[in-house]
Amino acid sequence: MTKQTRLHALETQIRRLGQRLEELQSTSYRYSWIRVIVVVAGVSAAGLALFFGEAWLSGVCLAAAVLLFGLVVRAHQEVDHSIRRHRSWRQIKSGHVARASLDWEHLPTTFPHQPRPEHPFEADLDLVGSRSIHRLLDTAVSFEGSQRLRDWLTTPVPDLKEIARRQELVRELAPLSLFRDRITLNAMAATGARKTWEADHLVSWLEKRAPASSLRLWLLLFSVLILLNAALLIANLWGPLPPWWQVTVVLYVGLWLARARSSEAVWDQARALQGALKQLHAVFSQLEVFSYRYTPHLKVLCAPFLDPTHRPSRYLGRIAWVVTAMGLRTNPFIGLALNLVLPWDAYFAYRLNRTKAAMARYARAWMDVWFELEALSSLANLAYLNPAYSFPHVRAFPAEGQSSILSAQALGHPLIPDRERVCNDLTISELGQVIVITGSNMAGKSVFLKTVGVNLALAYAGGPVNAYVLASLPFRLFTCMGISDSVTDGISFFYAEVRRLKALLADLERDHPLPLLYCIDEIFRGTNNRERLIGSRAYVRTLAGKQGTGLIATHDLELARLADEMPQVQNYHFRDRIVGGRMAFDYTLRPGPCPTTNALTIMQLEGLPVSTAQGPLPAGQDDGSSQDKTPSI
Repeated sequence: MTKQTRLHALETQIRRLGQRLEELQSTSYRYSWIRVIVVVAGVSAAGLALFFGEAWLSGVCLAAAVLLFGLVVRAHQEVDHSIRRHRSWRQIKSGHVARASLDWEHLPTTFPHQPRPEHPFEADLDLVGSRSIHRLLDTAVSFEGSQRLRDWLTTPVPDLKEIARRQELVRELAPLSLFRDRITLNAMAATGARKTWEADHLVSWLEKRAPASSLRLWLLLFSVLILLNAALLIANLWGPLPPWWQVTVVLYVGLWLARARSSEAVWDQARALQGALKQLHAVFSQLEVFSYRYTPHLKVLCAPFLDPTHRPSRYLGRIAWVVTAMGLRTNPFIGLALNLVLPWDAYFAYRLNRTKAAMARYARAWMDVWFELEALSSLANLAYLNPAYSFPHVRAFPAEGQSSILSAQALGHPLIPDRERVCNDLTISELGQVIVITGSNMAGKSVFLKTVGVNLALAYAGGPVNAYVLASLPFRLFTCMGISDSVTDGISFFYAEVRRLKALLADLERDHPLPLLYCIDEIFRGTNNRERLIGSRAYVRTLAGKQGTGLIATHDLELARLADEMPQVQNYHFRDRIVGGRMAFDYTLRPGPCPTTNALTIMQLEGLPVSTAQGPLPAGQDDGSSQDKTPSI
């Protein structure tokens, strides 16, 4: 199935959901009027019967109206619940369309993650932010699921076993679009909101419990007092005893009021987490009943939900029942009445404490699986929406029949729309090799560096990549691209760049079992031409031959001449041409240094007063900067 076919199917589903929503909203509107009619008719009939002196008939009319009103309200609530689910379902499907078409304006909002400038590559590769890989992929409802996806995309040290395990799970989940979307729908519809909680709050609540002996003692005391109250009351009504029950009741009520604040705090905490509990129940129930017959790896992951003696739904159902029962105490009159005849608060506080203790032993494992499943589903959704993407081969050694440490065919950037994306091939033969990429302004050098880095980040996360084939060693990644100065810290652009390059070199020379792959954009651009060339050549000489490999994009054509001196340096370039008085680029990577420059040509085309000693520079010709011994593009 092609991407366009899947997009068409999603748009058809969205259209049908819209039609169904219109029908449901019409039904809801009719139920609103029916409720009004039932109330008016019931009150009118009761009043009319009372007017004619038929009190019994008036009561029957009122009772019938109340019963009918209750049935109509129940039906109306079901319709409104269906409307909420259909809206959530349409939101999910619309989000998929926005992701597939890179429609950032209609992409669902995700949790606010800000890129970390000190991270080896997160900020430079646009992995996190408002228009990032993470936001494009993130379908998680929980904060922890979203954070786990981010951690996988930005892991500094890839783990081969984890990559292989996640790949198998993503392969199984990719075609299960209905399964993945239903998990999202259940979590969203359970509370009527997309993002409602963080798991740490719920886990902390489960693990924070009162001493069982103390609650048991209070339950026993209240039970004895209630029995004593009842015995003394009966003895007073049908026996010779004076009304001593009044004393014991006052004592009981006093103790109950003294404990009321503690009981209210327990109820408030439980009520605050009801939404989270409903989310867990909705999601976990689906995972318990799903058939894992054709998904063996998914079955292993979801094993904690398949234990018949410790099903999450059982524990969550018990907690929900206890919390509902405790909720009756919110009405002071009902709460007092219940506690006068039963040790209501003490009993349910004790029951809740026991149920929390039982659930806390398994809750972390259950939620850990859910968060992992959300992160995996985000990667699987990328594969589902982009059938042309492939799963990479990440091995400790080159694949059989291959001599390269990184080989990519038709490598593209997933954040570039399909109609604009140009894919390229790249092969790096051995460690210690340095790829110098030259080319004109706007020709695509920086984007290509990001393309390589982004796809490797996706590969190491366990997801698909925007390539026909990608085979790679597990590299540590490091980039030096989006350098900026800091006014508040008093750091200049050049000094910030020097510090970043120093950190890269330290990481490259560090004793580590995994090699480093680095991407550098415009090395030492914060200084003059002469010092930039001297520093760049020295830096490249230091990089070459080390336990790593990398790509350097530069305007300095002189840097490309290192390939004549050092066998580890290899040149590639992007080129441009003038078409109809405008710059044109094909964004195709070619071997060798760039044969053309365009800086002065661009200035001329934009009407700036550019001239040389020989007069204005004809468009498309070399700008003569080689006379300075430090050619730039």
